[in-house]
Amino acid sequence: MIRSAIVAVMMVLALPTAPSYAVTKDAKMATCKFGADEQKLQGPERKKFIDRCMSDKDDPRGPATPKAQ
Repeated sequence: MIRSAIVAVMMVLALPTAPSYAVTKDAKMATCKFGADEQKLQGPERKKFIDRCMSDKDDPRGPATPKAQ
């Protein structure tokens, strides 16, 4: 009984450290197109948005609040 409880606790603790796998390329494309549609982008702006969205780059977005001057 104690062993199964220990194993259960170890599994729960190990779960957040497990690698997460990205969605498929098609699902990511659908998400990027949805984002472009929501922003009502057309032409080169839409293509640029989708290209940036589909890239695997992890660009920092900067601080959430503007810095006080």
